Amino acid sequence: MRRRPPKRRHNHERWLVSYADFITLMFAFFVVLYASSQADKHKQAQFAQAIDQAFKSLSVFETTGSNSQARITKSPDETAPVNIVLGDELSQPPPEAVRHDFNRMQTQLNNRLSNQIAQHVVALRIGRDGLVISLREAGFFDSGSAAPHPGAMSSIDAIVDVLRPTPYDLRIEGHTDNVPIHTEQYSSNWELSAARATVMARLFIERERFAPQRLSAAGYGEFHPVAANTSAEGRGQNRRVDIIVLPHTSATSPEMSIPR
Repeated sequence: MRRRPPKRRHNHERWLVSYADFITLMFAFFVVLYASSQADKHKQAQFAQAIDQAFKSLSVFETTGSNSQARITKSPDETAPVNIVLGDELSQPPPEAVRHDFNRMQTQLNNRLSNQIAQHVVALRIGRDGLVISLREAGFFDSGSAAPHPGAMSSIDAIVDVLRPTPYDLRIEGHTDNVPIHTEQYSSNWELSAARATVMARLFIERERFAPQRLSAAGYGEFHPVAANTSAEGRGQNRRVDIIVLPHTSATSPEMSIPR
């Protein structure tokens, strides 16, 4: 008589093996994440120090003591952006100081250009890109021309008097309405808007002795309107040159403006 093979007993605790493997992998994963975050901070410090040493070797910054070493500052919130400090200066002014400066400049310009603002040929606003000074075509340019009116020079002088002592860069933008243009000099709104921005930038440099390193110029044609082109009033607002005071600075300080 044959013996029946013994019945296999099912191990109902085999799931513990898979569970233990899963927990082990999760632990290893979080250990790697923690180690990576600590390594990144160390690399940031090394990067900042390397930049500082490179500038020193090029004699860009003078060594004035132990405070001249590059360091990293971070707010108590670890998710905040890192500011690299070279010497004793932050790479960019803090946002609170920028807002204070923009409000102060806007107040000064409101006082200096009150007549032009009342006549709706100058508009001021603080937007996403910075402090925007809009010079409408009606008060500054002939139709289809990139040369400012001689009578507009006093307004430009007043604007530069306020902006020159500040450390901020400027972007000069030319804009038009959507009415096509085709003249002997300009075959499109792109060319007219770029020409107006470039002429204004050259005016800042040659007449106002503004540091060229702080300036940039761009032409946007009819593609960045501030009002609808369906009315004459809206088209008049769109035909403009915007002088935008940017919320950051270049290596050029206000004292580096071209002397008169």
